[in-house]
Amino acid sequence: MSKRLRWVLVVVAVLLVLSACAAGPNAAVDVPSAVGDIAGFWRGLWHGIIVPVTFVVSLFSDTVSVYEVHNNGGWYDFGFFLGASFFLGGGGASARRGKR
Repeated sequence: MSKRLRWVLVVVAVLLVLSACAAGPNAAVDVPSAVGDIAGFWRGLWHGIIVPVTFVVSLFSDTVSVYEVHNNGGWYDFGFFLGASFFLGGGGASARRGKR
Protein backbone atom coordinates (compact mmCIF):
# COMPACT_ATOMS: atom_id res chain seq x y z
CA MET A 1 0.00 0.00 0.00
CA SER A 2 1.43 3.37 -0.97
CA LYS A 3 2.05 6.11 1.54
CA ARG A 4 -0.51 8.39 -0.15
CA LEU A 5 -3.26 5.75 -0.08
CA ARG A 6 -2.56 5.02 3.57
CA TRP A 7 -2.85 8.76 4.34
CA VAL A 8 -6.18 8.98 2.50
CA LEU A 9 -7.53 5.97 4.41
CA VAL A 10 -6.51 7.50 7.74
CA VAL A 11 -8.21 10.80 6.84
CA VAL A 12 -11.40 8.98 5.77
CA ALA A 13 -11.40 6.93 8.98
CA VAL A 14 -10.96 10.05 11.13
CA LEU A 15 -13.79 11.83 9.28
CA LEU A 16 -16.09 8.84 9.79
CA VAL A 17 -15.33 8.71 13.50
CA LEU A 18 -15.90 12.46 13.88
CA SER A 19 -19.15 12.35 11.91
CA ALA A 20 -20.46 9.74 14.33
CA CYS A 21 -20.10 12.35 17.09
CA ALA A 22 -22.27 14.93 15.32
CA ALA A 23 -25.41 16.05 17.10
CA GLY A 24 -28.79 15.03 15.76
CA PRO A 25 -31.72 17.32 15.02
CA ASN A 26 -33.43 19.14 17.88
CA ALA A 27 -37.15 18.31 17.87
CA ALA A 28 -37.87 21.21 20.26
CA VAL A 29 -36.74 23.98 17.87
CA ASP A 30 -39.49 26.61 17.52
CA VAL A 31 -41.58 24.79 20.14
CA PRO A 32 -42.40 26.98 23.16
CA SER A 33 -41.30 25.83 26.60
CA ALA A 34 -43.76 25.15 29.43
CA VAL A 35 -43.79 28.88 30.16
CA GLY A 36 -44.45 29.71 26.50
CA ASP A 37 -40.98 31.09 25.66
CA ILE A 38 -38.74 30.39 22.70
CA ALA A 39 -35.12 31.42 23.32
CA GLY A 40 -33.59 33.65 20.64
CA PHE A 41 -30.28 35.36 19.95
CA TRP A 42 -30.10 37.44 23.15
CA ARG A 43 -30.92 34.56 25.45
CA GLY A 44 -28.40 32.42 23.55
CA LEU A 45 -25.77 35.12 24.07
CA TRP A 46 -26.54 35.19 27.80
CA HIS A 47 -26.48 31.39 28.06
CA GLY A 48 -23.11 31.37 26.30
CA ILE A 49 -21.67 33.93 28.71
CA ILE A 50 -22.82 32.03 31.81
CA VAL A 51 -21.89 28.57 30.45
CA PRO A 52 -19.07 27.92 32.99
CA VAL A 53 -21.38 28.56 35.95
CA THR A 54 -24.27 26.67 34.37
CA PHE A 55 -22.02 23.69 33.66
CA VAL A 56 -20.92 23.41 37.29
CA VAL A 57 -24.51 23.77 38.55
CA SER A 58 -25.73 21.16 36.02
CA LEU A 59 -23.34 18.61 37.51
CA PHE A 60 -25.25 18.74 40.80
CA SER A 61 -28.80 19.45 39.62
CA ASP A 62 -31.06 17.63 37.17
CA THR A 63 -33.21 20.73 36.64
CA VAL A 64 -30.44 22.89 35.12
CA SER A 65 -29.03 22.33 31.64
CA VAL A 66 -26.28 24.14 29.77
CA TYR A 67 -28.24 24.62 26.53
CA GLU A 68 -31.87 25.71 26.05
CA VAL A 69 -33.54 23.18 23.75
CA HIS A 70 -36.63 25.36 23.19
CA ASN A 71 -34.88 27.84 20.90
CA ASN A 72 -35.36 29.40 17.48
CA GLY A 73 -32.50 27.49 15.84
CA GLY A 74 -29.59 29.23 14.15
CA TRP A 75 -29.87 32.60 15.88
CA TYR A 76 -29.85 31.03 19.35
CA ASP A 77 -26.86 28.89 18.34
CA PHE A 78 -25.03 31.95 17.01
CA GLY A 79 -25.68 33.90 20.22
CA PHE A 80 -24.60 30.93 22.35
CA PHE A 81 -21.40 30.58 20.32
CA LEU A 82 -20.59 34.31 20.61
CA GLY A 83 -21.28 34.33 24.35
CA ALA A 84 -19.17 31.24 24.98
CA SER A 85 -16.33 32.60 22.84
CA PHE A 86 -16.48 35.93 24.63
CA PHE A 87 -16.23 34.33 28.05
CA LEU A 88 -13.91 31.44 27.20
CA GLY A 89 -11.51 33.57 25.16
CA GLY A 90 -12.05 32.37 21.60
CA GLY A 91 -8.35 31.73 20.98
CA GLY A 92 -7.52 35.14 19.48
CA ALA A 93 -5.05 36.11 22.19
CA SER A 94 -3.12 32.85 21.94
CA ALA A 95 -2.91 33.17 18.15
CA ARG A 96 -1.43 36.66 18.51
CA ARG A 97 1.02 35.41 21.15
CA GLY A 98 2.33 32.68 18.85
CA LYS A 99 3.58 35.11 16.16
CA ARG A 100 6.18 36.81 18.33
